[in-house]
Amino acid sequence: MPMEHLLTLNENPLPPLGPVAAEIAHHVATVNRYPEFYPERLKGVIADWLGFPVEGLVVGSGSVGVALQALQATVRPGGGLAYGWRNFDAYPLLARMAAARPIEIPLLPGGHQDLTGLAKASVDTDAVIVCNPHNPTGRFVPAQGLREFLALVPTDTMVVLDEAYIEFVDAGQRPDSADWVREFPNLLVLRTFSKAYGLANMRVGYGMTSPELARRINDFQLPFAVSSLSVVAVEASLREQRELRTRVDFIVRERNRVTRELIRVGWNVLPSQTNFLWFDEPERTHEIREALEQNGVLARYFESEGVRLTIGDTEANDAVLRALS
Repeated sequence: MPMEHLLTLNENPLPPLGPVAAEIAHHVATVNRYPEFYPERLKGVIADWLGFPVEGLVVGSGSVGVALQALQATVRPGGGLAYGWRNFDAYPLLARMAAARPIEIPLLPGGHQDLTGLAKASVDTDAVIVCNPHNPTGRFVPAQGLREFLALVPTDTMVVLDEAYIEFVDAGQRPDSADWVREFPNLLVLRTFSKAYGLANMRVGYGMTSPELARRINDFQLPFAVSSLSVVAVEASLREQRELRTRVDFIVRERNRVTRELIRVGWNVLPSQTNFLWFDEPERTHEIREALEQNGVLARYFESEGVRLTIGDTEANDAVLRALS
């Protein structure tokens, strides 16, 4: 059966907002021209929006692009890069590209990152990554636990706090991570316009850190790396905050609806603070795959570990529930 519902990459299932699409279309005629050599205009736009000092901001080709720049700036050849595993698939690739030695700390039962293990590993590493909320399990580390972890990491070890899904976390639970960079100058907070903002194809991510670390990271900024279409898409999106918030609320409601129903019929689905769900069903991954694909749904399958399912539009989510009920 052809796959009608592609729920594999944690994309926003909704098309661009009208004003955003119109702004992109309006500037298409300029694609014969190079964008800004370095994305200073975009940096200023994001800094003004956040109320964050522009000297501490870094911008790149998605948050993964910023992460690569940061690792190139801080990790010595053969230096350690620690992260939980399983985790975002790009982390091992980043380690290889930065000539780092990957140190993979197994997750704890229930899909939690082992912050104690990561803190111990950080003593012998150049950098450590914490993904919060975590991909692929959707687990969230509360603010207090993160602060305690940061305090344990040596000051000469960079901490990358990957908050790609932070907009899907309940507002009252989000940590004030951007403020922490004053206390922890080795901290880089990563965010993206790919997920909640629905600009995955535009490839824009940003990081907030101390001015000193930002200068080191910006030394590895690739010229002409951020398209002018990406810049205007971000600017237009930031003017549509209310509508974008409505879209995030829709995805969260759908996530909660699908979670409740799947748990009701007996699936072990972990609590999520993201736009995806994790089936903690290592023995049933093949069964889940067969049922979903028979109903035209494609998810992300980790054999003998579990299944990650992106929350789609209502039609896609209903197809998931039909398949697994």
